[in-house]
Amino acid sequence: MKTLVIYTHPNHQSLSYAFLQKVIQGSGENPNITEIKVLDLYEEGFNPVLIFNENKRRRDMHADPGLAKYREQMIWADKIVFVYPIWWGRPPAMLMGYIDQMFASGFAYKDKGGLLPEGLLKGKSVVCVSTMKGPAHYPLLWLNNAHKVLMKRALFNYVGIKKVKFFEFGNMESPKGRQEEKLNKIYRYFKTLDR
Repeated sequence: MKTLVIYTHPNHQSLSYAFLQKVIQGSGENPNITEIKVLDLYEEGFNPVLIFNENKRRRDMHADPGLAKYREQMIWADKIVFVYPIWWGRPPAMLMGYIDQMFASGFAYKDKGGLLPEGLLKGKSVVCVSTMKGPAHYPLLWLNNAHKVLMKRALFNYVGIKKVKFFEFGNMESPKGRQEEKLNKIYRYFKTLDR
């Protein structure tokens, strides 16, 4: 199983970075994971800004040469892992900019003229590891599960990815947030993951 980890946080002293390290550590000890690549969007200097004009058209985004290496990473991966904080009930703008550009028509899906497109990323699976300051049930009770609906239904299912696992860790800035326990949960999950 080839695994691509997409990390989105500007601070390498953050708890999100500690979760990234546990994903890497557990994956490295898992015999089912043959290769792992990490894409740190901030360290990479990824430009999340969409630009469309007379020279750069939206319909050509699937073939943008500036995004070729990112498309190759996604094609290569069997499993895609996203590690990010939840800010204002959703992923950071940097990650959303990556998603806007990468999950383009002609690469991630193909319109068939009907209600739903053909997902072109079938067979892949996704894990989302996210942290937030608020309580763990805040997204479900206050935001009608907007984060999961956005990521699973509006994005991954749309492009053909049906197997999606979420870890939403709340109270992460609290001294009672059980950070070590949650970090170890991620380590164990990736160490024993079989598909």
